[in-house]
Amino acid sequence: MTVSGAGSPVHDSLVTELGRAIVDGQHPPGSRMLTVELAQKRGVSRSAAREAVRVLESFGLVWVRRKSGVEVRPRADWNVYAPEVIAWRLAGPGRDEQLRELSQLRSVIEPLAARLAAVSATSEQKVELVSLAVAMGQEDHEADRERYLTADIRLHRLLLDSSGNRMLAALGGTVEAVLRGRTAHDLMPHVANQSAVQWHRDVAFAVANGDGEAAAAAMREIVAEADDAMQRAAD
Repeated sequence: MTVSGAGSPVHDSLVTELGRAIVDGQHPPGSRMLTVELAQKRGVSRSAAREAVRVLESFGLVWVRRKSGVEVRPRADWNVYAPEVIAWRLAGPGRDEQLRELSQLRSVIEPLAARLAAVSATSEQKVELVSLAVAMGQEDHEADRERYLTADIRLHRLLLDSSGNRMLAALGGTVEAVLRGRTAHDLMPHVANQSAVQWHRDVAFAVANGDGEAAAAAMREIVAEADDAMQRAAD
């Protein structure tokens, strides 16, 4: 099988396969592989294998060494904020560690974003936040389905965007990866926790009313509940 280039199903599959193998420890730091061997073993073209390696290199997972092949980099070099790396860690034996790290990160950045959004959000952003919170409430009986997930992701990303802080906004993909991973790995209940649904409404209305402290407090509740629920589901 050959592949025409990046973005094809075969290319994406190869990136995922190799990325997961590295993240899961099947290829430990310092181990090496040759691009030609990767292509032959997986039945793809050399150009496809090289392109997949370039993607992994952009995530900090590997180095390309002249004449000595591809070397797996130490974990400290990984781009742990990359949504792909997050997804691979959530899908493997490192799930518990990844969940803990993500929950700790969210507990810091999202209450801060909520507080800032109460000051910085535009009128249009405030209206959309409220609409998304209402939409989540309308879909809470199927919280593990795409409609609820889409509204949840849009609300959290919009909140980060509304903070007025570009560095917080840049973490939208990271937070989205957490939310998608929770649903993908059956860590989301079919019927949403009603307290969590209410806290999303509380955040939206607090931002709309310019109440930063209330928005931050409600967001802390959301993150704490999500962390507890995911840990219980994982156990």
